[in-house]
Amino acid sequence: MSTLPAVDSARVDALATELRTLLGELGVSDEPASLERASIDGSHLSPVIGEQLPLGRAQLVAFPTTAEQIAEVVGAAVRHGVPITPRGKGTGNYGQGIPMSGGLVLDMSKARSIIEVGDGYLIADAGATMIALEQAAAKTGQQLPMYPSTAQSTLGGFVSGGSGGTGSIKNGMLHTGFVTALDVVHAVPDASLVHLEGEATEPYIHNYGTAGILARITLRLEPLQDWRAFFASFDDFQQVLDLIVPFSKLEPTPRLVSGDLATLAEALPSDPAIPAGRASLRAILDVASVEEARALVEAAGGRVEDVREGAQSTVKLSMTSYNHPIEWLQKAYPNTYFHVEVAGEALTTHIDEVHAVYEGGMLHIEGQKDRPIGMLAGRYTSAEDVYAGFAKLEALGIGYHNPHQWFVDYEPVRTAELAETTDPQGLLNPGKLQRAAPVATGSQL
Repeated sequence: MSTLPAVDSARVDALATELRTLLGELGVSDEPASLERASIDGSHLSPVIGEQLPLGRAQLVAFPTTAEQIAEVVGAAVRHGVPITPRGKGTGNYGQGIPMSGGLVLDMSKARSIIEVGDGYLIADAGATMIALEQAAAKTGQQLPMYPSTAQSTLGGFVSGGSGGTGSIKNGMLHTGFVTALDVVHAVPDASLVHLEGEATEPYIHNYGTAGILARITLRLEPLQDWRAFFASFDDFQQVLDLIVPFSKLEPTPRLVSGDLATLAEALPSDPAIPAGRASLRAILDVASVEEARALVEAAGGRVEDVREGAQSTVKLSMTSYNHPIEWLQKAYPNTYFHVEVAGEALTTHIDEVHAVYEGGMLHIEGQKDRPIGMLAGRYTSAEDVYAGFAKLEALGIGYHNPHQWFVDYEPVRTAELAETTDPQGLLNPGKLQRAAPVATGSQL
């Protein structure tokens, strides 16, 4: 895809002039370094996408500091006919935050106010980080139902682009009650904050801002628990796999359960609780379940390496879950590995067949609410070989999601129908929404 500007520079210049009046000189940038930073995300995780980079370049970046300013910026961009790509911390992995049509990148990381923490709820602007929200909730004796493995990502980025994370074993995914209200911005000339509650919020979740920009979000909170970071190791990966479901069923429900075979575990940051040459099981457990977990490990022939207190320890453990082991694997073995997201009971019962789907196959596994999920790594040869593995996974009864693409794949038809009203000019994150994604980008999770 061409990186040449897709928008007439005169329109962008006119928008820049208006935004400088609105946000001040420091609230707008067209400096090359700012444009470059605003045009990339974590797409290096996918060699399929990496082969296609660069996919687009911003022509202007705006830094609103409140939800109200977000609405004003969107309205101005619409009046000038300039595409708008929303951005949080840019930690997404698959190009959903790349400005493929040029135009304006709406960087919301400075709109980070926590508006209110009440009994059972929290209200914050989209740029607030998940770790800041967790800390604010803890001061009131509460906690988030879940947060992403990258705890420094923004609230808006998580709700727009995430799906689940630390806490999902109990609470499921983003669209299952995590959000209770939204203030969204539609792409119209007189854009304002549109307040939505309950089920009306769900069509705006996990669609990368293609139907509306999330400016302010109300989350459900739950009572604070006393968590421990729990580390165990085993001679054989199958011993880890055998405990994923039993650990996930501990009461109170764990916040996270992750496991790796020795090669993947050795790629993680050095930690005496993750010893070399041994498969690793890591979990965030309520203190009340630690002794039962210890008994499970010892009965399975493993050993408990450490149990650590404190939020710093549990957040650090979260950074070794979900996509992070793949990132560490790629750092240890540059230009070698890719991954596919997988799910199903066969991950724990037929690991040799699972690993054989791809050359050099290695599974990172996660406990989940209904069934184990994981990231299946393999040695990268070509996009065609990646896609060819999907049929093999299906034959094993394993659900999969192809992460090597940037299209909205959660309710895309519904999102496209909504966007006809909320984004009539097609200015919101162009290139990310189509009613029917190509066959190779299909999802069977």
